[in-house]
Amino acid sequence: MRIITLNVNGIRAAARKGFFDWLDKQNADIICIQETKAQRHQLEDPVFSPRGYHVYYHDAEKKGYSGVAIYTRHEPDRVQHGIGWDVMDIEGRWLRVDFGDLTVVSLYLPSGSSKEERQQVKYQTMDYLQPLLSAMAADRRHYVICGDWNIAHKNIDLKNWRGNQKNSGFLPQERAWMDELFGPVGMADAFRHVDPREEQYTWWSNRGRAWDNNTGWRIDYQVTTPALAHKAIRAEIYKNERFSDHAPLIIDYEFDIANK
Repeated sequence: MRIITLNVNGIRAAARKGFFDWLDKQNADIICIQETKAQRHQLEDPVFSPRGYHVYYHDAEKKGYSGVAIYTRHEPDRVQHGIGWDVMDIEGRWLRVDFGDLTVVSLYLPSGSSKEERQQVKYQTMDYLQPLLSAMAADRRHYVICGDWNIAHKNIDLKNWRGNQKNSGFLPQERAWMDELFGPVGMADAFRHVDPREEQYTWWSNRGRAWDNNTGWRIDYQVTTPALAHKAIRAEIYKNERFSDHAPLIIDYEFDIANK
């Protein structure tokens, strides 16, 4: 099972940069997309409904903002648009598909970097999600929550960790929440089960020469239940082409998706 997650920073812009041409060659079972920045009616071009995939979008109410999507080769048993909480749902931040005993979610956690008000929304979202994630970890299902979590967990996960300790995305409270997520809550960071190396980043600022100097952050994850993390056999952050300010995170699992 191959799962890809990518914050496209505008799905129409990513299409112009060759994202769908690349995707066609990846043989992925499931693709989770964040920050589509589009309404479904704006994506009538066939490129946005790749051949061979079931396609689901969850849009933000505000045009040109946020939004998530999932493409899957396997028809889901169930699709959930939104999480049932307006703070996330009006911004199109949660889309869930179920197959047999597997659940895959495309998540776009709010960023708090623009202003303090948005940081408080981010904290509210973290508080809302924690008991839900705990329940998932305790469930007998397999879960993969893919997406842009907008938090670098440890020093290894961003280049300039010393200079970012007071910045959103690497605040002590955010990092402590990730400690809880991968500790008492019981979820796992599938990428780190495969790749423990330093300087493995998924996002680079457009300021300065961050990309050229690999001054990046690892803020895109595939967060899984522990049993599924142990089935992760290969991980790659694809950087040969640029479709966004993020890079695609690809993880292969020794797991068969139950077909309907």
